[in-house]
Amino acid sequence: MSLLVVGLSHRSAPVSILERASLPADTRSKLLQDTLAAEPATEGTVLATCNRIELYADVDKFHAGVAELSTLLAQHSGVGLDELTPYLYVHYEDRAVHHLFSVACGLDSMVVGEGQILGQIKDALALGQELHTAGRLLNDLFQQALRVGKRAHSETGIDRAGQSLVTFGLQQLADGTDVDTWAKGKKALVIGAGSMSSLAAATLARSGVAEIVVANRTLARAERLVQILTEPGGTGVAARAAEMVAVGDELRGADIVVSCTGATGLVLTGDDVADAVRDRETPLALLDLAMPRDIDAAAHRLPGVRLVDIESLAEASADAPMAADVDRVRAIVADEVAAFGAAQRAAHITPTVVALRAMAADVVTSEVTRLEGRLPGLDEKQRAEITQTVRRVVDKLLHAPTVRVKQLASEPGGAGYADALRTLFDLDPETVAAVSRADLNDADVKNRGRV
Repeated sequence: MSLLVVGLSHRSAPVSILERASLPADTRSKLLQDTLAAEPATEGTVLATCNRIELYADVDKFHAGVAELSTLLAQHSGVGLDELTPYLYVHYEDRAVHHLFSVACGLDSMVVGEGQILGQIKDALALGQELHTAGRLLNDLFQQALRVGKRAHSETGIDRAGQSLVTFGLQQLADGTDVDTWAKGKKALVIGAGSMSSLAAATLARSGVAEIVVANRTLARAERLVQILTEPGGTGVAARAAEMVAVGDELRGADIVVSCTGATGLVLTGDDVADAVRDRETPLALLDLAMPRDIDAAAHRLPGVRLVDIESLAEASADAPMAADVDRVRAIVADEVAAFGAAQRAAHITPTVVALRAMAADVVTSEVTRLEGRLPGLDEKQRAEITQTVRRVVDKLLHAPTVRVKQLASEPGGAGYADALRTLFDLDPETVAAVSRADLNDADVKNRGRV
């Protein structure tokens, strides 16, 4: 089986396509279920963010896998396959591992070095585990991607190469002015209470806004975010929750609006914004981090309104300076990809080695039993000594070839050693498969506990 990823991102597709192809949570679950129902795939999970949609799968046929995964993405995104195909990219085996590790480090992000992608990778793995669509390969891959991403952030200055989308977006709104100076004393409206909205609220609080209103479809989630913002020892910002139906009224009194919801339609229309700025003297700054967009793009044409959205962020970040640490992160990624490939190749032969040793143990037991029948006068001490001697002989004969075959299997092109071992020793394929299934069940239990 081999790792395959088919996807699209801000690097391959225009925002208009990404908007239409966005996958709500329930759609992701159905996509994964259909992926496993498709013949070429035995594992699958989906990484869906505001600027990327990627379907990862373990497939047994490359071309059939690409065709099937592309078709499934088109069906569940609602964008026709013919229209979607020009924007899709495909990565296979080591290139797929390299891609995910690069994504985890923030190298493929709209703003290089941003760390939120790690949480999104963790969510993708958790969904695959919850639906039991992520097996040993994807569990190992995504767990390792999380470790690689954390390593990049702890060992290098990749964080200095860029900021989160929230920080970068606020800088664009401030238009050259220091964000803290620009935001100080203003009233902010945050629409949504998810991870991105929570980060926006915290960032605004640290920037010195006077008040934050959190509006969300579920009032209880907005209230929880407000509680975090106002808890003792926190930012000290004044904050309160509001119903979504009150967004129009709250908009009229806001200076800064950050919106990031999972809505499939507009949260703020052009008319909503026009009503809010009518007869007002102060400007209104809008930051739309949702995909598909929450705020009507036409709002930027209104006098006194500045709108920054995913599309304009993509254009602005294209010219952002790259830190020297990016090269160090690329080196980390290359090393980790090689290590991951070696570990996977070595793990591939382990069930065969285990099955071989089990067969040898059975042979020892059988021969000792036969010897006992021919020499009934053996006492307990003699029987134990003979048994131990035979086991030592077998272990010594198997030690060098099994250690060597593991080393050879971990090298590029070493996948055939497992087949050779099974053929040479006439191992029962079902015995090897049983060991693999047992290892997979153990790994699944351990990995689900680590996310």
